[in-house]
Amino acid sequence: MRKVLIILLLIVALTALWLWRGRDLSMLVDRFHLVETSSRPIKAIVYEGNGTGGILQVDGLDLRLNELALEGAQPNIGTTKDNQLALSFRAKVFPFGPVQEALGKLTVTTPSLDIATFATEHSAIPWRNFFEINFMTGNSPRWKRNVYQRITWKKPDGARLEMIWRYEQYFYPRDGWTEALMTRPGAPGLIRVEISGASR
Repeated sequence: MRKVLIILLLIVALTALWLWRGRDLSMLVDRFHLVETSSRPIKAIVYEGNGTGGILQVDGLDLRLNELALEGAQPNIGTTKDNQLALSFRAKVFPFGPVQEALGKLTVTTPSLDIATFATEHSAIPWRNFFEINFMTGNSPRWKRNVYQRITWKKPDGARLEMIWRYEQYFYPRDGWTEALMTRPGAPGLIRVEISGASR
């Protein structure tokens, strides 16, 4: 009887936490589990910008490098001495591949031996949106969740790049889940860049 009571109290406490601090609980769960909705190999990557910020285009999808939450660090993109498009971040450099330049854009076709994927994932637990009111249309989202866009790029020598963008996605009763390619309060765009060196 005591175990059942403890379990019931735990369920009530978690439910109250979810209703009160749903976004925080959802993001905590995101650290351990995400739901993958799509994953595909990257055929080409295009950079448009002046080296800091700009747009990284992955097979036609624009990923912005201007909105970010990287604790003051800023990724830079440019060409190396041997004319490869490369990303540098916190004194580490990751080369994508040989550059083909056209119309002010730097383009790389994924080298044949590289393994490059682009995945879309979302929160396993959405949170209820009780207090937001849209006075213009009267149509406010009922639920919210985070959507993550992830680039994973591995070189034959063991070098690896991971980049993650996070956006908020809204759910409307009539329209369902909306597109999640704009930043929202608390969901700042690029949240992670991790480069690991070549294996020895």
